[in-house]
Amino acid sequence: MTVLVAGTIDILDGDREKALAASAALMDETRNQEGCRHYVWSADPTSDTRVYVYENWESSEALNAHLAGPYYLQMLGILGTYNVVNTEVTKFRSDLEEPVYDPEGRPRGDFFTA
Repeated sequence: MTVLVAGTIDILDGDREKALAASAALMDETRNQEGCRHYVWSADPTSDTRVYVYENWESSEALNAHLAGPYYLQMLGILGTYNVVNTEVTKFRSDLEEPVYDPEGRPRGDFFTA
């Protein structure tokens, strides 16, 4: 079962780029954790403050290990030095995954393999 974490945060006072740079090494290290498929925080190019959070974990257990581990605590420490507001981060459990494009190369919003 896949667990996705997605959401947004805003970093005020013109510090978004500094915060992302300060946390880049932790993002890279987190990607090496067992069960981590994808992990990135990225700047929204249409906003001076918005950061998008995207994580993809193999299981709830893998996400729990991350949340109890040193990289998560270090990330909280880094973010705690900046003016972070409007945090809206949610987790989702997924039981079905398939490509957006079907075998004929057409983009599909419906699920076609189930």
